[in-house]
Amino acid sequence: MYIYDEIDQRVVDQRVAQFRGQTERFLAGKLGEDEFRQLRLRNGLYVQRYAPMLRVAIPYGILSSKQLRMLAHIARKYDRDYGHFSTRQNIQYNWPKLEEVPDILADLATVQMHAIQTSGNCVRNITADHFGGVAQDEIVDSFVWCEIIRQWSTFHPEFNWLPRKFKIAVNGATSDRVATHVHDIGLHAVKNEQGEIGFRVVIGGGLGRTPIIGPVVREFLPWQHLLTYLEAALRVYNRNGRRDNPYKARIKILVKETGLETFRAKVEAEWALLKDGPNTLTDAEVQRVEARFPKVAYLSLPAADAGLKRQLESDTAFRNWHQRNVQAHKVPGYAAVTLSLKKTGVPTGDATSAQMDAVADLADQYSFGELRVSHEQNLILADVRQSELFALWEKAKAIGFATPNIGLLTNIICCPGGDFCALANAKSIPVAAAIQERFDDLDYLHDIGELDLNISGCINACGHHHVGHIGILGVDKNSEEWYQIEIGGNQGETRQGQIRNPLGAAIGKVLGRAFARADVPDVIERLIECYLARRDSDAERFIDVVHRIGIEPFKESVYGAQSAKAAASGSTAPALSVPA
Repeated sequence: MYIYDEIDQRVVDQRVAQFRGQTERFLAGKLGEDEFRQLRLRNGLYVQRYAPMLRVAIPYGILSSKQLRMLAHIARKYDRDYGHFSTRQNIQYNWPKLEEVPDILADLATVQMHAIQTSGNCVRNITADHFGGVAQDEIVDSFVWCEIIRQWSTFHPEFNWLPRKFKIAVNGATSDRVATHVHDIGLHAVKNEQGEIGFRVVIGGGLGRTPIIGPVVREFLPWQHLLTYLEAALRVYNRNGRRDNPYKARIKILVKETGLETFRAKVEAEWALLKDGPNTLTDAEVQRVEARFPKVAYLSLPAADAGLKRQLESDTAFRNWHQRNVQAHKVPGYAAVTLSLKKTGVPTGDATSAQMDAVADLADQYSFGELRVSHEQNLILADVRQSELFALWEKAKAIGFATPNIGLLTNIICCPGGDFCALANAKSIPVAAAIQERFDDLDYLHDIGELDLNISGCINACGHHHVGHIGILGVDKNSEEWYQIEIGGNQGETRQGQIRNPLGAAIGKVLGRAFARADVPDVIERLIECYLARRDSDAERFIDVVHRIGIEPFKESVYGAQSAKAAASGSTAPALSVPA
């Protein structure tokens, strides 16, 4: 992972001192609420439904074991003994005391961590492929490029007060594991015909109130021009983005209303003023940043471990876990392991301080003291020897992080929802728990196969429900909680080994009228039954069937043949509960 230099540390330390003074003035009544709001948001501090919430940055999802132990310490000392890993690869604390937040930030600074730009109308934490640096399909190490963008964007004076928040994702591999097409800017590493490295640039994607699949603005951007092109795009947005209406302030609205070709022309014209300027990247600058990432001392190991083969043949439970939670590694003899934070009965993405300490120990013992956070709200040990997978599995089971469900229905992405968030229309956590309990049968999950299920408690879509194969959105109907179902969403093309799933990013389509919370597991079960009855083979995924046959058969399965059409129009109530 990236190691701070003297300048990095000084910046973070100074920010802690600055915010301490701001907090003390606010508590003393010398700063008004409106003045303090902008200051606290720039330091990741929200006011939620019951208490403040602090969002701590985990840049591009990488943590050292020392940093994870600090996060555990903060959970114990300042919160209620747990933290919540989010879809932005950050961690959130739901119960800190306002007067203690500067102390939390000071503790974070001792391990090269902070909460800078985790909120506010600025460039937020850049997200990346959680298998960066180790994936077999990797083109570039996305972490190096994320760090280059982080250093450029942090405290950038021109982009510190954008019309709205701004999210960038970098994907360095063939498979799109970061959902590049639903970010303000998505960067996907590519090679041109000459074998030169560059980026496909997607601008104007996003979820929320107006979900949009972002268009490709440039098919190939040479890596040297990455920062100048980003600067050009942000300048166009900063000048032309709407500031009169927060619901229409995101860059996706600007691109849509301007038109792709006109927007592209504006960016290219701005870029002509910046291209080959001071922010043009050089080999020396890339190497400088790359050198701050210590190299892993891999051993020379056989590509296949004989002991592992015997363990897989003799232990069915271990074999199931290995099939779902172990990813091939580009270095022979190693594997990447996903520790599932999706055990039935536990809120999605939550980890106790004891669990965090235990994972830190696992990282030290099995993965060079490093781990990653995925946007699917799981933890990854990226450099595990194949010969040690069985021992790691047994220890992961002991802390509740060995559920073999990665890629399956119960690996649910879920926001905190109405249990915590002041913006939420409905609770998310109980819905996820009910679905996990209904489908808590590993054999059935494997029969269903690959399926992404995402839940958001409000239209802001922090649970990414629009790109779930099945998406669930909490809505408010006459001050009551109801749940709208979408199907057919997809975050992007994937490749597992030699198997390619070419379906690109897609926004799900709403089935019809919303359902009461108690009915949601029944609805999901009907959707699954419809899929299983219509798939051509065991290899055909739920999402593939939806795109092959359309959503009408699924509507009929959920609402009944007589009312499927009426459900879409809202004129007739289906058999399941719906709002009046």
